[in-house]
Amino acid sequence: QVQLVESGGGLVQAGGSLRLSCAASGRSFINGAMAWFRQAPGNEREFVAAVWRRSGNKYYGDSVKGRFIVSRDNAKNTVHLEMNSLKPEDTAVYYCAADAGIILSSVRNGAHYDYWGQGTQVTVSS
Repeated sequence: QVQLVESGGGLVQAGGSLRLSCAASGRSFINGAMAWFRQAPGNEREFVAAVWRRSGNKYYGDSVKGRFIVSRDNAKNTVHLEMNSLKPEDTAVYYCAADAGIILSSVRNGAHYDYWGQGTQVTVSS
């Protein structure tokens, strides 16, 4: 059984930092992608960041580029999201996603991920 378990969410003031982690078990995603998406109340799910395959190439959503850093530990089947210079508009539930066979052109599309975590709340106060 595949499980993705997120940790690290919480409440932070604007300008602060948080680090999210996602640990996968039950399957290796070294040949696929591990990613972060977020969803705020009333909004659609938004792509945040992804790390693709063994190459470790990283991709970011426009709204977080330059502030967030995604990293991956293949040996531990984990992915992290370092969030810096946080803004109130970053407030959302953040979800970890993974897929073992996703193609590069689909890494930003949540519909193409087979596995999801339960989500962790990030709240940024102004």
